[in-house]
Amino acid sequence: MRARLAIKYSGAQVILREIVLRNKPQAMLAISPKGTVPVLQLPNGEVIEESWDIVHWATTEHESTSIRGSSQRVLEAEQLILQNDHDFKQHLDHYKYADRFPQLSAEHYRTQAETFLNDLDQRLAQHDFLLDNEASIADLGIFPFIRQFAHVDIDWFRQTPYPHLQRWFDYYLSSELFASIMNKYIPWEEGQEPTHF
Repeated sequence: MRARLAIKYSGAQVILREIVLRNKPQAMLAISPKGTVPVLQLPNGEVIEESWDIVHWATTEHESTSIRGSSQRVLEAEQLILQNDHDFKQHLDHYKYADRFPQLSAEHYRTQAETFLNDLDQRLAQHDFLLDNEASIADLGIFPFIRQFAHVDIDWFRQTPYPHLQRWFDYYLSSELFASIMNKYIPWEEGQEPTHF
């Protein structure tokens, strides 16, 4: 989702092949044997296999530097993404799929994740977006994970003491940018015409 957000935000033109992971096309496995999504093949043959790397590609190659900003701002975004992609993502996965991790309760995993939520809420109490008053690659990179977390139990999320995080969450949830990436696509098969995204 964050790769699609960055591509749409930047205005990059890509050909989309919607993949069903239980039926991976050989064309995909030929360029990316690890078989995960997203994967992006550039015209020069280079393959980008991580969503955060696709965010960097899209916002570096196809957009003005406004969402990236200074090198210091990019570094701050990287540090926040590191927290998101490691500690928070682990707690999120345990919470979302608690039946697979029966050693502890879903509530325990949720509480572990709240450390990051609280950090984000404190940041957003100081400015409109995660780094400052302008959207950054950190916002694009983290919103999809907060959305996943919120939708495990949206009623619980709505009553949490994180008003600034909820404001930010609702801003992106109701945005035209988010709506633009949520179209449903027919899964691609060999020989089928791809979709321009």
